[in-house]
Amino acid sequence: MMRDGYVVTWQGREYDAAPDGDRVRIYSGSPEDGFEEIKPGRYVRVLEPDEFDEMSYVRTLCTWRGEPFVVLAEADSWLRLEYTGGRAPVARQLGLEEFDYGVYQGWAPANEVHDRYEHRV
Repeated sequence: MMRDGYVVTWQGREYDAAPDGDRVRIYSGSPEDGFEEIKPGRYVRVLEPDEFDEMSYVRTLCTWRGEPFVVLAEADSWLRLEYTGGRAPVARQLGLEEFDYGVYQGWAPANEVHDRYEHRV
């Protein structure tokens, strides 16, 4: 499993979320009371600040080839990773692409990625 984004706890459940000014939009994959269908299988509800319990940002972290990464995406048996070790020579040695200045990313076989866990901010 991989998550990278906001989550909100509302009525004892955790939902994927997106800040919207002072409000927050929460999303569900099934119909629920008070949610509006925005496309097939995707429902949204807008909450006021006093309606939800907690909002956090969740990232999935891991190690690959002994180095630290953030998991950005999953596709089949591959993971899109972003290097967080801060050493350009190591990133190049790992064969990563320089996605942006000082930002190195690449695809890795999921079975080579270890120590996956969620980090909440």
